[in-house]
Amino acid sequence: MTTEPLPPVLPLFDAAEYVLQGNPTVNQYITRISISKVTDAGLIIEHCADWLFEQKQSENNYKAYRSELTTFLHWCFDVVALSPIAVTRKDIAKYIDYCQSPPNHLIGYFNVAQFKLDKASGERQPNPQWRPFIGKKQLGKCLPYQLSDNALKTKIAILSSFYGYLISEEYTERNPAQLWLKHSRFAIKRKFTLNEDSNHHAFTELQWSYVVSTVKQLAQTQPEQHQHSLFLITLLYSCYLRISEISARAGYAPMMSQFRQDPHSRVWYFHVPYSKSGKARNIAISKVLLTSLSEYRRYLGLSDLPGINDQQPIFVRHKAAAHGRESGVINANLGIRQIRDEIDKLINLAADNAAKDGFEHDSHLMKQLSAHNIRHTGITHDININRRPLSHVQADAGHESIDTTSQYLHTTQTERHQSAVNKRKRLANGT
Repeated sequence: MTTEPLPPVLPLFDAAEYVLQGNPTVNQYITRISISKVTDAGLIIEHCADWLFEQKQSENNYKAYRSELTTFLHWCFDVVALSPIAVTRKDIAKYIDYCQSPPNHLIGYFNVAQFKLDKASGERQPNPQWRPFIGKKQLGKCLPYQLSDNALKTKIAILSSFYGYLISEEYTERNPAQLWLKHSRFAIKRKFTLNEDSNHHAFTELQWSYVVSTVKQLAQTQPEQHQHSLFLITLLYSCYLRISEISARAGYAPMMSQFRQDPHSRVWYFHVPYSKSGKARNIAISKVLLTSLSEYRRYLGLSDLPGINDQQPIFVRHKAAAHGRESGVINANLGIRQIRDEIDKLINLAADNAAKDGFEHDSHLMKQLSAHNIRHTGITHDININRRPLSHVQADAGHESIDTTSQYLHTTQTERHQSAVNKRKRLANGT
């Protein structure tokens, strides 16, 4: 418990090095919101923390993004009791009105840290002096609060980018910030536009082959470090898993018992009891993955296949954690940060190998991808290369709508050109 009063609006996200750990005071607040106002508040905070952590390389971007997310979630949770995924274009307009004329007690006139160390408890706590809106002073006098056009455009750009991330995570199918922008005076006057990149970036066959071959080589030469790496990428790719679904966090520790065999069909599947989609699901396992599981378990000194009561963690660290709840513990479950960092290193090594073989453009593209993109790669390859039925992929991916799964359908320029040529031939022949 904090020994100081809390600010009127809680800052929700600490600095990048702390963001994935969460904060006890913020956790209590989010729990109350989840129970009384917005049921998916906890899931939203998890998504926000993951997205923010991806911005850690740029301190300025990180600070701008977390401040905007905190302000937006304050409005969603405290003001209108609305989940961000239920927000519409009209709601975005209401949010902007709120930001253009915020309550006076939420306006500060100097920048302060959002969190600081509480000496009594030894924990980082929200700074009582922090405010979500910053006003200006002139000659010692507070000026009327104003939100400039540039500040407004930055707000919308950040929110649109965040909604793009939620779309890529299949947590929503709408981007209300972008819809507002398209109907705003900025779009009409062409003063401000957003880059509309694809939400489903995936490795090509060539690029993914370099990832697999690189990790296989590492597993052979450095098995104590990378035998689990090989199974990790195989599992993520084959089952379209999110990083959070195979990483340890509060209330969830992935175990071998999640690999199960149907007693009637004898088919194996991977059980996800809880995910960011908010639903449990069973994912069919391929023969390739089942073989990989057996090889991985043999390396660990276990039986080929797990039983229903097998409590062996799927992925563990082999050196003690330096800090946090598991400080000093050796065989603790790997968390989101450890798994993401490991996969990023593997992708960079694979990209370097592709560059050595002359595929410099592919290498450059690969280094822009991350662990997050492996799920999309598995879905994309299964639909477009392995020709799995959309309905089967939809069920395994946990998509609410077949329309979401259909977004992964791709055709290459060569395929389009060839089909056009064949069409003309048939017309010319009168068939």
